[in-house]
Amino acid sequence: MRNEFDFAPLFRSSIGFDRVFNLLANSQRLQSIETWPPYDIVKGGEDSYRIRMAVAGFGTEDLEIMQERNVLVVKA
Repeated sequence: MRNEFDFAPLFRSSIGFDRVFNLLANSQRLQSIETWPPYDIVKGGEDSYRIRMAVAGFGTEDLEIMQERNVLVVKA
């Protein structure tokens, strides 16, 4: 279920801010793309966490996991 805000009614009453509303709309689209595949962050202890990802059809040997600039990258 997607929750997108419709900024169209604000275009009529806010002249000159259309670029701001376009940026907000684009950021909503990017956010939905980044949440695939589904994942859960599970707290294992006081300061230990585990990430569970739903990667159907792939084994651990098929996945490549690396960190790039504070982003966890998973390739298959």
